[in-house]
Amino acid sequence: MTNAEVLHQIKGGLIVSCQALGDEPLHSSFIMGRMALAAKEGGAVGIRANTPEDVMEIKRQVLLPVIGIHKVDYPDSKVYITPTMREIDEMVDVGCEIVALDATDRPHPDGMSVDELFAQAREKYPHQLFMADCATYEECMHAEALGFDFAGTTMRSYTAATKGMPIPDFDLFRRLKADLRIPFIAEGGIHYPCELKKAMEAGAYAAVVGGAITRPQQITARFVEALA
Repeated sequence: MTNAEVLHQIKGGLIVSCQALGDEPLHSSFIMGRMALAAKEGGAVGIRANTPEDVMEIKRQVLLPVIGIHKVDYPDSKVYITPTMREIDEMVDVGCEIVALDATDRPHPDGMSVDELFAQAREKYPHQLFMADCATYEECMHAEALGFDFAGTTMRSYTAATKGMPIPDFDLFRRLKADLRIPFIAEGGIHYPCELKKAMEAGAYAAVVGGAITRPQQITARFVEALA
């Protein structure tokens, strides 16, 4: 799939995040592959996935573009989404159409800035599509200046500067639509179809929904809360 075909495929559509960490009940590449297949049958235009193993299994199951990440904790950094060139290399090697990495203003492992890391990535992979996982308007604008192909609101409410901010932030979406020249992908806190529709109306190029579709423990908890 060419980059132009990827852009056309995901425009205006739903990308389903199929992830389960090691301490979650559905942690399994096999299960994530089947989650991706179910998402495709439901009409998803793309998949967001974590780890090379999950991406490889998902690609065996569906012919959809994959936004690939690798979550790895390093002791000297709070950044964990594709934090170094090692993880970027892994995601490129397994054929991710889009590689996403943390593009917040926090230092990456070894004190590297996102500017330095992305400069290395872009030089090594000039034709790879890259998505910036951001928390603020300013970080999205900076990602555009660095040369990212997409900016996403993935990290909003997950950084110290944005902790507690309500998501999805439709005002932020509208600002990004007005000011960004690269496409932005709405991600974070979209739990209901009406919120997805509102995000697209606010100008998102595409939107990612994860927990509301692929994390049954979270879905169950929301139902149980309604009984409390």
